[in-house]
Amino acid sequence: MSTDPYEILGVSRTASQDDIRKAYRKLAKAWHPDLNPGDKAAEEKFKAIGTAHALLSDAEQRARFDRGEIDAAGQERGWAPGGGGYRDHAEGAQGFRYSAGGGGFSEDDLGDIFGSMFGQQRGYRRRPQGPARGEDRNFSLTVSFADAVNGGTSRITLPGGGTLDVKIPPGIEDGQVLRLRGKGGEGHQGGPAGDALITISIAPSPDYTRDGNDIRMTLPVGLKVAVLGGSVTVPTPGGPVSMNIPAHSDTGRLMRLRGRGVKAHGKREAGNLYVTLKVVIGPTDAALEDFLKSWTPPEAPAGGSTT
Repeated sequence: MSTDPYEILGVSRTASQDDIRKAYRKLAKAWHPDLNPGDKAAEEKFKAIGTAHALLSDAEQRARFDRGEIDAAGQERGWAPGGGGYRDHAEGAQGFRYSAGGGGFSEDDLGDIFGSMFGQQRGYRRRPQGPARGEDRNFSLTVSFADAVNGGTSRITLPGGGTLDVKIPPGIEDGQVLRLRGKGGEGHQGGPAGDALITISIAPSPDYTRDGNDIRMTLPVGLKVAVLGGSVTVPTPGGPVSMNIPAHSDTGRLMRLRGRGVKAHGKREAGNLYVTLKVVIGPTDAALEDFLKSWTPPEAPAGGSTT
């Protein structure tokens, strides 16, 4: 399997951040371990997809990868005499200029240069010396619909048996990756630890659907309230809220509770909760039956219905 993040996500090297995100979400859903239980190949593919997206979604890391400063795992590439990296050597007195564009030297090119300098064979590469950053680690986490809307804290269990608390920001989306810096693999010889990359899955709700920052739901109301109007309690994701139902309401009427959708976060305003009414008859008694027997409904407009 290729280690190139662009090839893993199936995007070009000039792809926009939006294109990268769309490709990642599509692939992450297809290869998610929950949809491929017991499939080790799918698990490895899912991890590779997460690592590729984490690198390319970070503008600074992506630029460094494109310039050849780091590899697909975010590790520094090679070294040069005196402790410098490839770029330090490439811009040194030897006259080899480092380029951020397509004319820059690849790792193979620079490996040949170092080989000739030290009298070594073509293609020989030395292991990085000194401190090195630890590996990133990939995890998957399923959060409730309420936590995705309101924010919260979830806990994941690490392979070694430890736990890690993950803060879920309000409005997180399915397939989004959270980066917890310094929570990955340990660094080498005092180098910094890698990051933990948490791919989020949102559990569906039986009561709500999400539309961007807005939430939609259907609310049953009794016949009396629908005809005469009145106050009802709406169970929103943030807790119960009172709402007034206008008289003569019918099934399908749309009500809005402003600011009761996805919770505000940063510069993003809170979304709204849209409630679609559904009139239910409920228990009936003799008085209602007698009234309906003697009641003559008004004639409906042409082409309409009296029901």
